[in-house]
Amino acid sequence: MRFRNASVRAKVTALIVSLTLLWAFAAWVTLREGVNLLWAATVNSGVIDPSEPLLVELQEERRLTAAHLGAGRRLVDKAIRDQRAETDTATAEFESAASGTAVQFAMDDSLGRRLQEVRGQLDRLTEVRKSIDSGKADFAKAATEYNTIIDSFYRMYDSVAEFDDKEAAKDGRTLSEMHHVREIFAREDALLAGIFAKGGFTQAEHTEFVKTAGVFRYSLAETMQQLREEDRAAFESWLKTPSVARVQAMENQLVRHDATLEPLPVSGEEWTKQAQATLSTMQTVTLKAGDRLLERITPIAIGVVVRLALAGGLGLLAVIASIVLSITTTRQLLAQLQKLRDAAHELSDERLPGIVERIGHGEEVDVAKEAPALDFGDDEIGQVGQAFNTVQRTAIAVAAEQAELRRSIRDILLSLARRTQGLVHRQLTVLDVMERRETDPEELKELFRLDHLAIRMRRNAENLIVLSGSSPARTWRRSVPMVDVVRGALAEVEDYTRVSLMPMGEVVLVGRAVGDVIHLLAELIENAVSFSPPYTNVQVSGQLVANGYVIEIEDRGLGMKPEDLDAANERIADPPEFRITGTARLGLYVVSQLAKRHDIQVVLKASPYGGTTVVVLLPQELVQLDPTPEPHDGGERERLPRRQPAVATATRPPAAPSATPPRAPAPAENVRTLPTRPTPVPAPTPAPDSRPRPQAAPTPRPEPAPAPEPEAETPAEPEQQSVTEFTPGGLPLRVPQANLAPALRDDTPTQPDFEEDDDERSPEEIRAMMGSLQSGTRRGRSQAAKMLEDQQGGDA
Repeated sequence: MRFRNASVRAKVTALIVSLTLLWAFAAWVTLREGVNLLWAATVNSGVIDPSEPLLVELQEERRLTAAHLGAGRRLVDKAIRDQRAETDTATAEFESAASGTAVQFAMDDSLGRRLQEVRGQLDRLTEVRKSIDSGKADFAKAATEYNTIIDSFYRMYDSVAEFDDKEAAKDGRTLSEMHHVREIFAREDALLAGIFAKGGFTQAEHTEFVKTAGVFRYSLAETMQQLREEDRAAFESWLKTPSVARVQAMENQLVRHDATLEPLPVSGEEWTKQAQATLSTMQTVTLKAGDRLLERITPIAIGVVVRLALAGGLGLLAVIASIVLSITTTRQLLAQLQKLRDAAHELSDERLPGIVERIGHGEEVDVAKEAPALDFGDDEIGQVGQAFNTVQRTAIAVAAEQAELRRSIRDILLSLARRTQGLVHRQLTVLDVMERRETDPEELKELFRLDHLAIRMRRNAENLIVLSGSSPARTWRRSVPMVDVVRGALAEVEDYTRVSLMPMGEVVLVGRAVGDVIHLLAELIENAVSFSPPYTNVQVSGQLVANGYVIEIEDRGLGMKPEDLDAANERIADPPEFRITGTARLGLYVVSQLAKRHDIQVVLKASPYGGTTVVVLLPQELVQLDPTPEPHDGGERERLPRRQPAVATATRPPAAPSATPPRAPAPAENVRTLPTRPTPVPAPTPAPDSRPRPQAAPTPRPEPAPAPEPEAETPAEPEQQSVTEFTPGGLPLRVPQANLAPALRDDTPTQPDFEEDDDERSPEEIRAMMGSLQSGTRRGRSQAAKMLEDQQGGDA
């Protein structure tokens, strides 16, 4: 399974290696035959050939020694000394030939052990001769010693490696056995030499002679049956020679001879003459049979050499040619595959995405020009290229369909979002009218809740607009204070009461970015509130820095894993293409799109309090210092209106949580300039922790102008210009009795302390007061807006 997934180069390399190993095996099989032939020739020339003369000399020395001991002579004669010298010379030549380096390398372990045995026996020859010369060895013992030395030679012959050809090996073993048969007759001759020298048999000697003669005849007959036809015919002719016939006749006479009663029927001279002739002719016939075996082996050896040349030489050339062809073919194949791969990668990584993107943007694309067909010939790789061309055309067609489908889905989302946005705007207008008319605190509370839900629905509709790739319709022409921008974001958060707003400084945000920044902060604050425990607060703070303005949103939740933080930051910094399926975190995608639109940097990091801190860096071109905190008519910015309270000496408790949340800045098309005459309205004071509390909807800052009298209301007394005081959070202080009619105003309060008065009021009373405050504020805003329209109509 692993080899199936290997590369083409690895597979070709494995094929070359297997081919090389196959050649090596075939060459070794043939080479082994040649090596065996070489080793056999080396052993034959270094061991066998030198041993045969030595063996003959030992046989002759044994015969002369047997005759010497049979005659009972004490001193060895000259013939024995001369024979011993011939034996020593043959021994020296044998030792010299067998000690060669080539012979030692060609011998196997078995032949080496047999050769060492022969050398050991030859070393004992000197001791045997001394025992014979000293008279310690008799006839039988001397013959036994020589027989032992000669037998070691035949054991060495049996250890010579055979030919791989079975017929040749069989013929070689048969000739070796025939040579051993000659040794048996030589022992018989040596035994009779001693008998003739002594003049007669003993019973034991006669038994030994009969046994040796019987073994010779039996071995000769059995060995001749194993010879080839021509070799057997040669030995049969040899058996019919006069010397062999005479030897057989004399053997028969000696076998029938009674060892104790009769003299020997055969003379020693005649036996020696015929026996030497028999041994000589038998050696000649055996050597001729060996020559014929060599002639039969020669073609076998030539065949081995030829096979060795073919397997070793031509096979090696074939392997080299195969390797070269495989390498060149592999290189060409890999080059074509690499070209095809590069072309496919270029198409899939560069051209095809660009074509799909352009098709997605609605451009007309010439597919044949932008993604030309791949041409790699008509071979198998070319056919793969043609198949890839088909895949390419199908992929482009599918991509075009998918791009059109995504564009259609985005258009559907945008259409639905625009419709929903319009309906939500109308709903907010209706709710605003109802809130102005309502005086019942409980009903007003429910209307405020509906108002808040509608604002959140508007943000969800704007999310769909952002997902579809468009911009929400809410825009501002003028700058808005940063604190009002953050309040507008809080108005779109469900659990806004858990958000603590820190001082934001006198900084304004340019109008073109107000809507998107409110939306972005609302998503981040909503995320922080949703993923933190309900008993914790989310803190929002801001300050000017060297690169712009930084807003930090810190929650006290469980936090995020480092890898999740990295993934979220990467998603925000480099937003991927929006997919309809599998998008679980739409908020991050919306934030990334809004931040990308204005080059806003949004970074998530771990909070030291446990949780997550979001750092929003607004670039310098989006923020400005606010040199005039109180804008006048004709100013260059518009802001979330603040109320103009009267002079205050103390603060009132915050409103109950059921009051309305802060309202976002109104869109540019809904913003109107109020009359220049200030209309003081009481405002709630925030709690010391600066957390936004439910409060009345802020109204635009009034400008100096005569205020119209509200409809169905008692005309109010002219208001006195008041001095505004604010809390550390930037909210106006509410002053008791600042808006009462002169007739109702009590200059000498009966209550010594307003705190005690607050303590005596119930929550229901406070809620009723705040509801009346809200309704009055909204009526005042309506009257001021109507007055402004009348003035503008009169000027026109």
